[in-house]
This record gives sequence, structure tokens and C-alpha cells, in this order.
Amino acid sequence: MSRVVLVSQSAGLTERIGYATGGSFLLLSPNPLPSTAAELFAGLRGAPTPDIIVLDADLDAVGAIELARNLDQSYPCVVILAATNVEPLALPALRAGVKDLVAVEGDVADTRKALERAAHFLAMRAASVAVAPSAPLIAKPDGRVIAVASPKGGVGKTTVATNLAVGLAKRYPQQIVLVDLDIHFGDCASALNLEPEFSLPDTIQGALTGDMLTLKSLLTRHETGLYVVPGSDSPVAADTVTPKDISNLLSMLVKEFQYVVVDTAPGLSEHTLAVLDKANEMVLVTTLDVPGVRGLRKELETLGDLDMLTEARHVVVNFFESSRGLTIKDVQSTIGEDVDVVLNQSRMLPQSTNQGMPLLQVNGRDPITKQLNLLVDRITGRTTETLSGFTGRRGVRVEKSV
Repeated sequence: MSRVVLVSQSAGLTERIGYATGGSFLLLSPNPLPSTAAELFAGLRGAPTPDIIVLDADLDAVGAIELARNLDQSYPCVVILAATNVEPLALPALRAGVKDLVAVEGDVADTRKALERAAHFLAMRAASVAVAPSAPLIAKPDGRVIAVASPKGGVGKTTVATNLAVGLAKRYPQQIVLVDLDIHFGDCASALNLEPEFSLPDTIQGALTGDMLTLKSLLTRHETGLYVVPGSDSPVAADTVTPKDISNLLSMLVKEFQYVVVDTAPGLSEHTLAVLDKANEMVLVTTLDVPGVRGLRKELETLGDLDMLTEARHVVVNFFESSRGLTIKDVQSTIGEDVDVVLNQSRMLPQSTNQGMPLLQVNGRDPITKQLNLLVDRITGRTTETLSGFTGRRGVRVEKSV
């Protein structure tokens, strides 16, 4: 059982911690709040060093943040911050190494869940320390970053990204992470029927600690074994995410995961360019219409001028219908690239997205599922198959255009 210490003068919070722990905790009611970990532990009077410390920030918000930082740097304990209004403290708390936040006036169930998450984090850290001495000193190769991009919105990019990530996760459980970097309008979580506890800004702050266990504790688990970094649920918080933050996050994730699939925002924003700078492969999604194809050609030309085109790239034409007046050969002639995967117009794809159930999760036998699996095959290197009958040559520009 984890040893819990509550630092608070709130009778209500003390009562809820008592219910959540079954009465197994130690209460400290200092006035003022200790400024260092040493001062705090002096108040324990010989009691064992705690595993979990709950700090009541209502005593002194700034002081609680600084004390949490000192505890995180000095002792192998987990700090939970409690406050009447936790939202303004979220980012500084994460930067200080706080692992969770609870409301002083919250209910017992939320408090108990926070303590359980803290205990789970401690167990993960203990397991990693126990394994480390016997592990062979062989450097683990970095994973691969797969950027899913498109020149404009509405082409089904998120549907392709979530299916790709799920398809990879079914082949490599626990080794795939999907990152939603459409920072303002990302909806990967809803496409996977997830209700995440932490979002992109939280994960960015976790990455800044440089601690993989902290970062991994902020990821959301999908039932297929896929890890997910959901997009931001607040435009204000999303604005705090910088391209440098994104580069740092991806650099950490490739140390832990075999494939990092990134759903980017449409176009070539600074955030998307930060992803493409880290990418090993690109999945470029378009639709069979003149604006989409011309936009893709322009995007390819721009990336070529910036020397940011990866050697491995895969062009996906989504919502294909032969009645649109354009052919796949027209697309290939215009963009100077092979089209690798064609997803026919189908009710199944949007329905699966609305239900939060990617087609590769249910693994049907329809043509759409087969084509999505072809994309997964290309990423994993199981096949170099391209569409039969198509004669476009990668990197060769021809005269015909849309």
C-alpha cells in the first residue's frame, strides 16, 4: 500500500482523502506552507518517507508549485496538487513535476482515481528500476515518424491516420502511438471513441520533464493497444504549443515506440513543418477533385524546394468515384507521383468514423479495408505493391496537368 501524506488545513479535503484511502494517510497542517522538501519531511517526525504527497495549493499556490518542484527533484515520490480552481495551475504544476490535480471540493471518486493513478505510476517506475540492472546494454533503435498530411481539409486525413495507427497497433501491440497535431481542430479522440483525461498541451509539458515514465502516464490507451496523444480541447491551451515543443515531443516518442503516426493540420503551418522535419515517411491524402489535386502538387513542390520530401512517401486518393471526370492517371500526371492507395467512395468510412470504430479495428473483408491494409503493408515494408495498371513514375513531372 502506498504511503500518503496530505498537506492541508481543509476539513473537507481531509475527509475525502480519508474516505479515498480508507483512513490510511498522515495529515500535516503547517502554517505557513514549508518552502522546501526538507522542512516538509521534518514535520513527519520520523515517519517513513511518503510515496504520495497531496499538496493543498489553497494554502499558497506559488509556494505549493515551488515545493512540488523541490520534491520532484529531490525525492522519488509522486505529488498531487489540490486547489479550489485547478485550471490556472495546470501548466505550472506539470512543469513542476506534479503528476495529477484534484479539486479541493471534488468528490471522493475523483480523489480515489487520482491516488490510484499515482500508485500505478509508482509501480511502473519500480518495475523499470527492477528490470534495468539485468537489461542488456544495447541501444534501442529509434522508431519511425509517419506524417499524415494533406494540402486542404475535408479529405478524410484523420480517418486515414486513425485506421493506419490502429492497423499498425494490431500488428505491433503497445508499440504504436498516434499523435493528433491538428492542434486547434483535431478530432482523433472522437474518431477512436475515446474520452481522454489528458490532451496535447498536457503531454507537451510532460515531455519537457525529459522523463519517459511521466510522458507515458499522460498518454491515452485505446482498446487495440494503441497509445494516443489527443488534440487540445482548448484553443487557448493549444496556442501555448510551439513547433519546438512538437519536435521535442516527437524526439521522445521515437525513443519508446516503433511507429509514431502523426495526424497533421491541413496545409503547411509551422507546426506541420516541424512534424515533417522529423518524419521518416509521409502519407499524402487528397481527393479526386481539381482543387485537391492542384493543392497536392503545390505542396509537393514546396516540400521539394524546402528539401523536406522523404524518400518513402505514399499517396492516398480518398472518396474515389469514376463519375467525377478525373482519373487516377490524371492525378499521377499532375503531381508527378504514383498513387499508391485508392479508397472508393463508401458509406462505411464516414460511418465508422462517426461511431468511433475504425474499419481496421473490426477487420472486415470489404475492398476499403483491403486498401487500408495495403497502406499498413507499405509502411511496414511487407510489400512494395503499387496499383496495377498505373504508370506514373515517382519524381518525374510530365506535361499533362489538371
